[in-house]
Amino acid sequence: MNSFITILLFLVPMIILLLTTTRRRRSSSKRLPLPPGSLGLPVIGQSIGSFIAMKYNTAEKWLDQRTQKYGPISKLTLMGKPTVLIYGQAANKFIFTSNTTGILSNQQSKPARMILGDRNLLELVDHDHKRVRDALMLFLKPESLKLYVGKMDGEVREHLDMFWEGKQQVKVLPLMRTLTFDIICSLLCGFERGPRRDEFVEFFPTMLDGVWSIPINLPFTGYNRSLRATARVRKIVRDLIHEKRVQLGKGASPYQDLITCLLSIRNDNNEELITEEEILHNATFVMGAGYETTSSLITFLIRLFANDPAVHASVLQEQEEIAKNKLSGESLTWEDLTKMKYTWRVAMETMRLFPPVFGGCRQALKDIEYERYIIPKGWQIFWVCCKTHMDDSIFPEPTKFDASRFENQASIPPYSFIPFGGGPRICPGIEYARIETLVAIHYLVNRFEWKLCGDDSFSRRPMPEPSNGLLVQITPRKML
Repeated sequence: MNSFITILLFLVPMIILLLTTTRRRRSSSKRLPLPPGSLGLPVIGQSIGSFIAMKYNTAEKWLDQRTQKYGPISKLTLMGKPTVLIYGQAANKFIFTSNTTGILSNQQSKPARMILGDRNLLELVDHDHKRVRDALMLFLKPESLKLYVGKMDGEVREHLDMFWEGKQQVKVLPLMRTLTFDIICSLLCGFERGPRRDEFVEFFPTMLDGVWSIPINLPFTGYNRSLRATARVRKIVRDLIHEKRVQLGKGASPYQDLITCLLSIRNDNNEELITEEEILHNATFVMGAGYETTSSLITFLIRLFANDPAVHASVLQEQEEIAKNKLSGESLTWEDLTKMKYTWRVAMETMRLFPPVFGGCRQALKDIEYERYIIPKGWQIFWVCCKTHMDDSIFPEPTKFDASRFENQASIPPYSFIPFGGGPRICPGIEYARIETLVAIHYLVNRFEWKLCGDDSFSRRPMPEPSNGLLVQITPRKML
């Protein structure tokens, strides 16, 4: 009897504890539902609606309607996957710092993964991410890029001589894509003009068009066209990697371009530290990131200068001061770029208003409790730039252009200005983009004046893109 009472006294608290825990779990699950919203049709969901909003430049309005209806967190289906949209400074911090905690992965949408490759920097985690990022930064860090300012300078001047000089009208965006592509070919790939480069430029834009697409692989879809273009681009780059490897073996400099640099990095056993697949995927990723983002930024700077004579005059004054201290034909230097402080503040304010990257995706590695909701394991998390860039509590009068906002960058709250992302996974190509932009603007404003021809409206693909390519009438200026 005493034994029975002893067992009972032991079991009763255990049963009560078990019941209490179960009740807590049930009540917790009730307190933590899925975010509000609808997933819509399988695979398609809200993808078409979001693409239409981007095309007609109503993406911000589309987001505002969602947030007014559902609040700062909601569920939907984008690019074939169940997705949770979150926004705000705290959301940005959560997105950009959670990769190191095992909560989120940088895994992109299926189209992005299929096109850019599953070994690109966005997909890698932990040691692999650090290994590949460190390798890329050997080439992309400021100390290395200082060596390539003259090479960028030459590409910009050659481009203006070929495509701007002697012309009465030009479409800016296509030409800026040509410029950024030529610099990519020279600095990142290291192959010269010729049939292979022409083939590359033919397929590369088609490849990138599929990154933001519905992953339906049928012959008539843009996704299918993009996959076929991806196969051609990868063959060209893979052949290039093999050629660079042979050149390295014959004593070529490891610092002549990004691919050669990556091939030259060795581990303790004198083996290539970065695999061929990683070089292929990351070269493609860096080329894609640098191709449309910087060309978009320069295009919108030219659009700004045409619409805002005061800003144009201030940028021109800064650039003329630098030009008048250069000998005829002398290239810009790193020191010259450090003097272009106002021009870069103008560029940052332009990116605040017209971020080249609309947003991005992460993937939940486990069930996540966020803002009183559950984000299930495997779901996609979608973040956007514009919701903090246009937040009047962070940037007063957010629709007004004001480059002085960036005079003291320390005053801007962390994770609120995010055109390059943030945290440990901030874009490694920031300095590359800065140099390319400043060199291009220096020669454009010193050599030409322009005015808009007609409409300057724009849409997103998802990069902001002027509807008519930004057609301008140009007249030459005499450089000092």
